Amino acid sequence: MALRCLILVLKFHMHLRSVISLIFAALISPIIFAQDKTQPTADELVSKNIEAKGGATALHDLQSLRLTGKLLVQQGGQIELAYLQIKKRPDEVLTEASLQGMTQIQAYDGKEGWKVSPFFGRKDPERMSADDVKALVEDTEIDGALVDWKAKGSAVEYLGSEDVEGTPAHKLKVVRKNGDVSFVYLDPDHFLEIRVLTQRMRHGAHEEVETDLGDYEKAGGVFVPTSIDSGRKGAPDKQRIIIDKVEANVPVDDAKFHFPASK
Repeated sequence: MALRCLILVLKFHMHLRSVISLIFAALISPIIFAQDKTQPTADELVSKNIEAKGGATALHDLQSLRLTGKLLVQQGGQIELAYLQIKKRPDEVLTEASLQGMTQIQAYDGKEGWKVSPFFGRKDPERMSADDVKALVEDTEIDGALVDWKAKGSAVEYLGSEDVEGTPAHKLKVVRKNGDVSFVYLDPDHFLEIRVLTQRMRHGAHEEVETDLGDYEKAGGVFVPTSIDSGRKGAPDKQRIIIDKVEANVPVDDAKFHFPASK
């Protein structure tokens, strides 16, 4: 009799525990569901980023950009160079940095990249390797890595928020079709890029380049960053680009981007 009573008591406690578990699950499920609903999706953040930049129509209508300003380099003190960058859709870019009559050039015409490096004693144009041209290809993107990511053959994933200099930024992972990975950080209030961390293999070595973006100004109906700090992740000697003038849809001769013809 005592044994039977003990069994009944145990069964009652097990049943009571099951009921309590079900009640607890029923109470917490709406909370979890509510929390999940507050988490944005990658597509939602990309849409907000497009709208923040000026909208899909304005981005589509922006066919070229001409940026002029200065490049500040830390090398035994701060060196200031005149800076020029021209971008033209679909995939052309030219960047120049000038000092004391010498001009460094890097360009990509949609098929190949080339450079002139007078500060390293090389005044003739040279074709760039496939590894060296990767960063130039990314520079051709007038509207960044997120816009039209599907058409570019990329994959985008939302990784939650992460602190960027005190800002809880939205973090998106972009895997490009060549395998390079960019982590794009969006400001939580304005949904514009404030940092891009790119990881790639270059000449057999892993490379991480961190770029901080700010001071957005509107040109051609699109917001463009005019303060750009870039360099190796964690390096104290990042170069800074300060854009003084942004010109939208200026006429550009395609010949500027092509490897110079032999004289």
